[in-house]
Amino acid sequence: MKSDSRTRHAADERDGAHAAGVALAEDDRTMPGLYRRARLGWLYVIGGIIGFLAAGELVLDELALLKDPNHITSCDINPLISCGTVMKSAQAHLFGFPNPFIGIVAFGIIITVGASLLSGARFARWYWLAVNAGIALGFIFCVWLWSQAVYVIGALCIYCMIVWAVMIVLLVHTTVRNLTHGVIPASPRVVAIAQDAAWPVAVLLAIGVVVSIFLRFAGMFIH
Repeated sequence: MKSDSRTRHAADERDGAHAAGVALAEDDRTMPGLYRRARLGWLYVIGGIIGFLAAGELVLDELALLKDPNHITSCDINPLISCGTVMKSAQAHLFGFPNPFIGIVAFGIIITVGASLLSGARFARWYWLAVNAGIALGFIFCVWLWSQAVYVIGALCIYCMIVWAVMIVLLVHTTVRNLTHGVIPASPRVVAIAQDAAWPVAVLLAIGVVVSIFLRFAGMFIH
C-alpha cells in the first residue's frame, strides 16, 4: 500500500510539474543536450557574462565621454568602426540615459537565471514565458539599434555587435527550450524541427547582419 501511495504521489508530482512547465530531474535527462537545465544554465552564464562585459565597456566609454567630449573610445578604429560616433547619437540615449545601462541590468538578470539553473532551480511556466518575453523584447531593441546604426547613423560599434550576437543565441535557444519543455505548446514534429534548426537559424541571423553591413558599406570594402 505504501509503495502504491509513493507511486501515485510521484505521478501526481510529475503531472503537476509538467502542467506548470517545469522539468523534473528524470525528465531533464531525456531532453536534447543544450536544453537540459545545467547546460542551458551554462549558456546563460557565459552569454550573460559576454554581454555584461560588452555593455560594461560601453558604460566606461560613456562615462569617459561625459568627462571629456573629445575622448577616443576603445573601438574608434575608423569612420565605419566607431563606438564614439554611435554613442554620441540620439539613438544611443533612447530613454534619456545611455542604452548600455539597460544591458548591464538585463545581462545581470540573465547571469542570475543561469546560475540558478546550475544550482538546480526549477521555474514555473509563467517564469519561463517571462524570460522568453524579456529576451524577445531585448532582441527587438537590438534589431532597432542595428537598423539605426547601419542605415541611419552609418557607423558600427564592436561591443554593440557582440551584444547583438549574444541576443540572437539567447532568443533562439530560450524559445526552443520552451518548446522542448512544453512551456510553449507545439506538436512533437514542430519541436523536433525547432531543435534541429536552432543553431542554423542563429547562424543565419548572424550572417544576415554581416551581409546587411557589407551591402550597406560595400563602397568601403570594394574599391
